[in-house]
Amino acid sequence: MTTIRQRRVGKSTEAADDQPSEEKNVKLDRKILSDHTGGRLWNALSVTVGGTVAISLGLLTSVYVATLHENDLWFSNIKEVEREISFRTECGLYYSYYKQMIQAASIQQGLHGLVYDNKTESVRTINILERMNVYQEVFLSILYRILPIQQYLEPVYFYIYTLFGLQAVYVIALYVTSWLLSGTWLSGLLAACWYITNRVDTTRVEFTIPLRENWALPFFAVQIAAITYLLRAHLQPVQERLTLTAVFIATFLFSLTWQFNQFMMLIQALALFILDCFDMLPTAKVTWLYIIQVSGLLLVCVLQFFNSMILGSLLISFNASVLIARTIQKNLKKGSLLNRLGKLILHVLLVLCLTLLINKFIKKILHLESDEHIFKFLKAKFGFGATRDFDANLYLCEEAFGLLPLNTFSRLSDTLLFYVYVFVLFLMTVAAVIVAFRNLSGSNQVQFMGKKQECTITLKPDAAYNLIHTVLFGCLALSTMRMKYLWTSHMCVFASFGLCSMEVWKLILKRIHLYTSRRTHVIKYSVPIITLLYISYKFWPGIMDELSELREFYDPDTVELMNWIKSNTPNTAVFAGSMQLLAGVKLCTGRTLTNHPHYEDKNLRERTKQIYQIYAKRSPEDVHRILRSFGTDYVILEDSICYERRHSRGCRLRDLLDIANGHIMDGLGENEPDLKPSLYPRFCEEIKKNLPSYTIHFTRVFQNKTFHVYKLAKHK
Repeated sequence: MTTIRQRRVGKSTEAADDQPSEEKNVKLDRKILSDHTGGRLWNALSVTVGGTVAISLGLLTSVYVATLHENDLWFSNIKEVEREISFRTECGLYYSYYKQMIQAASIQQGLHGLVYDNKTESVRTINILERMNVYQEVFLSILYRILPIQQYLEPVYFYIYTLFGLQAVYVIALYVTSWLLSGTWLSGLLAACWYITNRVDTTRVEFTIPLRENWALPFFAVQIAAITYLLRAHLQPVQERLTLTAVFIATFLFSLTWQFNQFMMLIQALALFILDCFDMLPTAKVTWLYIIQVSGLLLVCVLQFFNSMILGSLLISFNASVLIARTIQKNLKKGSLLNRLGKLILHVLLVLCLTLLINKFIKKILHLESDEHIFKFLKAKFGFGATRDFDANLYLCEEAFGLLPLNTFSRLSDTLLFYVYVFVLFLMTVAAVIVAFRNLSGSNQVQFMGKKQECTITLKPDAAYNLIHTVLFGCLALSTMRMKYLWTSHMCVFASFGLCSMEVWKLILKRIHLYTSRRTHVIKYSVPIITLLYISYKFWPGIMDELSELREFYDPDTVELMNWIKSNTPNTAVFAGSMQLLAGVKLCTGRTLTNHPHYEDKNLRERTKQIYQIYAKRSPEDVHRILRSFGTDYVILEDSICYERRHSRGCRLRDLLDIANGHIMDGLGENEPDLKPSLYPRFCEEIKKNLPSYTIHFTRVFQNKTFHVYKLAKHK
């Protein structure tokens, strides 16, 4: 009995002891549920606020650049011909196809005119949809025709507002990428503000609206945002599939809208390759990204009527080589440090050799020479031998294809962007090197030991990708100024991410033995807010002044020329001249051209060099014969080219022609020993003297302070 009683007492005591424990568990569960519900509500609120801020900033950026464009040209008040002239060089050429589609009797007739075009290059019929990336103009023109907006919105405004609207997409994509990397939308806000305050170095959309990069870069930014999300850990299968779809769509649109897409994606593929070699990205996701790049480019190839330049791109050869090499070397990521380094070197060499072999084979089969001028330019630019090649020197002498000017960094430093970027880049690079070494050596962790605490260096896949992306595109921008817009916009993302990153501040504070969770959170939010306040204080007055500054388009000589051509020449007349001017002639007058600025065709490059003999030291008979071989009726000479002073000696167009023709250049200075004096004076200067040897072939029919137009005699 006693035993039983004791057991009963034990049970009752145990029950009594368990009762408060169960109550505690219930309270704890309620607290967890409450915290979870509160966390979900807070996340929903944060996403709502952050999303609203992103959309607002995107729309404000669109309005900002549209206002700058209007204030700079008084676009709403000038004549149509002046609006069209404001689309300089290749911008005018691209816009002319939009105008052509709008003015066509039907959509079918407009498309037929593009597929069988005989006005862009005289005595030739070319397929514009194959040669140029103008599907965006086709799509916009069709949209304009079918939407009931013709009475309310002129075609030109529909076009430019679309481009300014894409700037909203661009800024939102940059904002989202920074937000995904840092975990706070404050980072996105800072990235967008840096993009706007560094507008001179992040975009040129307000004065080169139809340029291909202004169509393509917003989609490229969307692609980067989607890749950043894809590389996050623990994605659900549905999320991963949707993200891969988003990456594919963005990649396809980027490829469709810019002829340089293959080179940009090649750099992106190199970034993926480097990270995969060091085991810093999931191999399966990298493989999908390779496949998406190739499939997107091949789809564009089909739409561009199997454009051979796309098929012969290095990107397709490189991605195929990586996948083949990976199949051959199956145990690439196993073994000791030295073993893996040996395999890695062999892997890189194998990929390189396969890429060159596959690319050479494709180009030989397709007889592809469209991109040879790019490789000649790169060879000369990086010091692998001087060249007299006219096309390569034409690029080398352009400021846009030179090194990034040093004053770019001073402008970026004024907003603190460059300082923060270098700081974050240094920390992330050190972390990347440590993680790469750990992965190669097979260690589980690399630790820096303090007196009382340790700091394990980690680098998330999404951060690792954006690090290599910014490094590679930074190298591209430093070497070629025109490509800086790919780097500076991502610089805003990367710097803001670092400034708002919990991991970055945690690493710094642990290294100086000041880490606490609360202190890290305070710094994570206070530093970006202080930076935003500084940017607002320093640059808001300047932005307001810029928006209040009013200018007006003024180019009376070009307007006079275009009006004369429309009034005094037949619709079938063929015009020769500089590439830049002829793009405007096609847009404003619809006349047939001998050459144009879209330079990605070997025959066109050879034709342009021949046409440019009007600025060389050639006989009037030679020039007349050359021009007539292309069906030329009128030739336009520009004093700004004939007497050029913008470039130094050796880089003026007339100097490039002299060197290519083997003639001594004008003016004081050295010449190559094998260059010889020409037997003839410079054509563009001598023709103005109205000598009989010139007037028998050329008759001046128009002249103003800038342009001279001559009609060619049609000798039998």
